Amino acid sequence: MRVFEPHRREFLRVQASGLLAADFFHVDTVVLKRLYVFAVMEVGTRTVHILGVTAHPTAAWATQLARNLLSDLGDRATGFRYLLRDRDSRYTQAFDAVFTTDGIKLLKSAPQAPRMNAHIERFIRTARAECTDRLLIYNEQHLRHVLAEYAQHYNSGRPHRALQLRAPADDPDVIPFPAQRIQRHDVLGGLIHEYRNTA
Repeated sequence: MRVFEPHRREFLRVQASGLLAADFFHVDTVVLKRLYVFAVMEVGTRTVHILGVTAHPTAAWATQLARNLLSDLGDRATGFRYLLRDRDSRYTQAFDAVFTTDGIKLLKSAPQAPRMNAHIERFIRTARAECTDRLLIYNEQHLRHVLAEYAQHYNSGRPHRALQLRAPADDPDVIPFPAQRIQRHDVLGGLIHEYRNTA
């Protein structure tokens, strides 16, 4: 007798509201110093959290960032059932325990298979294309500031096709009323432009 197993794509679509996706990426500074960024996405809403930036990522650092994330999510953390991550050595048993004690199951992607964690990988590509590849990053503090501003834009000002061209922070129950005038707001010193209706 054959048991039906849903394809991974179908699983992700059905479980998106209870899924977190995590990954590390790096940014090189002007003086060719490599900085590592740890980001987590709430897949259902596409909300991104930039958890930390460091030149020397360790397992203890990643574990503390996981604790900070669950603390920041507060009561909303109980709504997440899965954490999708790759097999990076910085994800230790202590890191995994932070999530499993809150009832969040871990899903590990296959080795050398970034498409299995496509949502966060797509965010990383977008952040690089729209932000970090267009700026000269001086140091860790500068990158923190740039990514904080970019994450604010990504979560509240950037439309997403998966969300019917709404930003993750938009209220899905509110239909935007078209106004007569459009106002431009510059983000990151004019690198990105956001357009909003004026009152």
